[in-house]
Parts: sequence; structure tokens; C-alpha cells
Amino acid sequence: MNNFSDKRGPIPISEKVISLSEKATRFIDAIVALRPAIAVFDCDDTLWKGDSGKGFMDWEIENKIVSDKVAAWARVRYAEYVQGKVSEEDMCGEMVAWHKGTEIAVLEDAGERYFVERVEKQVFPEMQELVARLINAGCDVWAVSSTNEWVIRAGVSRYGIRADHVLAVSLESKNGIATEKLIRVPTGEGKAVAVRQFIGGQVDMVFGNSVHDAAMLGLARHAYAVNPNPDLKRIAQERGWTIYEPD
Repeated sequence: MNNFSDKRGPIPISEKVISLSEKATRFIDAIVALRPAIAVFDCDDTLWKGDSGKGFMDWEIENKIVSDKVAAWARVRYAEYVQGKVSEEDMCGEMVAWHKGTEIAVLEDAGERYFVERVEKQVFPEMQELVARLINAGCDVWAVSSTNEWVIRAGVSRYGIRADHVLAVSLESKNGIATEKLIRVPTGEGKAVAVRQFIGGQVDMVFGNSVHDAAMLGLARHAYAVNPNPDLKRIAQERGWTIYEPD
């Protein structure tokens, strides 16, 4: 098992040239040297710092994207989730389904605005560099997330990941208006299911940070626990997965 650790200050995502630590450079070089054909990345706390699902909920309530009635219900429901009364899958799905009746264009614009205002400065620069180098080397790169697809597509566009290579929480729309019918909620085993269904074959590399990524990580030839929470770190140590703490 490989462990990389040290600390450095954040680098704005807007910089053209990214200066990386020796530790980060070793991490990237070791991965690129394996010449993966397919790589899959979780997003929140893997490509950038923070939970953009919860963050987007707070931001859209502040910015009146949803009604006061929906906002009040959402606060109560999320509190129940924190208390363990609502499952991860149900919460992730409901955080998208409550946008029923909203124009998809409004939600896409909100996802972009939220990412610029709250997340863009929280990206892990070495992960941005890693994804860029993998894509340039011809690797097929995918993003799988339990956050809504509007935020995730906005975020991974900064990494060069195509919109049609995003498997995030999504719902059906009619005439450009969101319905409450969910298409997918990739979390836990659902992430592994999404990978098998839409990507198929042998995945060379998977990167994730939480226990909800464990099933997906288990599909890979090479699994990387990036910025792992305690539960995933323990699993990674038991299974010999690479652990990496971003700068």
C-alpha cells in the first residue's frame, strides 16, 4: 500500500500553470505510468473539497431557487437524514426530486453559478492535473457522483470530463421542465451498478473518498482512496488500496 502525505496551500483553479509538491507529482506520475484505459472518479471530497450536494441545497435555499415551502421541508428532511432516519440513497434522490416543476435551464445555470461561487476555489489541484494528463494520454475518464448532475457537470467541465461521461443523480424532464421521476441515484452499491451498466468491462482505476464509494472502488484493478473518511481509510488499509491525502 502507498501512502502520500504533506500539506500546502490551495492553488486557484483559474491558474494556467499548476505548481505541485513533490509528493503530488510522484502520485500523478505513478498513476499515469500504469497507462489506464478507463478511470472513474467520485467528485465531492475526491476532485474537490466539500459536499457539493449539501452545499448546493444550502445555496439554492439562500438564493430562492426553490420555494419557501420546499426549503422548510428540505431542512427538516436533511436533519432527519443526519439523525439516521433517512437513508443515503433516499436523501440523495429527494434532494434532486424536490426540483419538480423547475426549468432544467434554470437548474443548469444554478449549478454553474454555485460551482463558481462556492466550489471552484476548493478543487484539489493535483487531481485536476491528474485528470488532464489521463485524458491527454487517451484514457476514458468518467465521473460518478451522488450529487445532482447540474453541479457535477459544471464542476467536471473544469477537468475536461465530458458531460456524457457523468453518472450523477438525475431525473426525467418534460418540455424542459423537471419532473420528480428519478433516472438514477448512484450511491453505495448503486455506484458500482452504474459503472457496470454504462461503462462495462474492466475498469482500470477508481478514485473515491467515502464508504459509499467502496463498492465502486472494489471493481478496479487499482483503487485509490483519496482524502478518505475514517470508514473508507480502514477499508483501504485492509484491502491494500492506495491512500492519498491531497495537498
